[in-house]
Amino acid sequence: MEQLIKTVILGVIQGLTEWLPISSSGHLKLAERFLGLSVPLVFDVILHVGTLMVILAFFKSDVKGVLLALMRLDFKTDYGKLIPLIIVGTVPTAFIGLVLHTFLEEFLQEVLTIAVAFIACGMVLFSAKAGREEKGEIGFFEAFLVGVVQGIAVIPGLSRSGLTIAVALLLGIRKEKAFKFSFLLSVPAVIGALALTMCTEFDRLVISSFGLAEAVVGMGAALIVGYLALKLLWKVLAKGKFHLFAFYCWMLGISLITAFFLGFL
Repeated sequence: MEQLIKTVILGVIQGLTEWLPISSSGHLKLAERFLGLSVPLVFDVILHVGTLMVILAFFKSDVKGVLLALMRLDFKTDYGKLIPLIIVGTVPTAFIGLVLHTFLEEFLQEVLTIAVAFIACGMVLFSAKAGREEKGEIGFFEAFLVGVVQGIAVIPGLSRSGLTIAVALLLGIRKEKAFKFSFLLSVPAVIGALALTMCTEFDRLVISSFGLAEAVVGMGAALIVGYLALKLLWKVLAKGKFHLFAFYCWMLGISLITAFFLGFL
């Protein structure tokens, strides 16, 4: 029962923070450290699958349109034009993400690093307020830059959704297009992360003691909360209040730094 409760808590944390621009990886690391809620590797895989399911459900018409255009090799329609843009954005994401994960993984797990990342994330989120919706379309340059920040967002404390949407807004992309492109671009990134975990950590997955009940409950919590959080994010973004998430990131980052230098961490 205790394991089941912990799984629900982790699922709720993931569901909220994966979609709201406040860093799911940062919150999960803090949950591990302060609540004693270790995240089993198999649960991480389950969350990746859950993330894909939420995106496919929320953006089902857009995903269907992109897939149909890809199968028809039709790159002239609106959905077809997204395909090369997603590819251009995915390349820097994969490169930067792999480099940071390979060479700086231990450093990125430090509480002080996460705290600074939260503050930096808040700065980017707040700067999105200055964005002017001037461009109707996303070009290759914009797609590449959004892909770069998506790769950087593997750092715990930086929000993938927050950084990608904020940068798109700063580049003059309209809210709806920035929102959709951010999450469509995340699909190959999530699939890649899932494949990498399965290939490099397969032995740990096989011997995991994580049960079916925990898997179902954890994914269910993440899916339900995640879908609602994604709807909330769109409403906040549409109302022009996206930058307000910055204050939460700043508060959390400053609190962690203060606690660190006072010797509580």
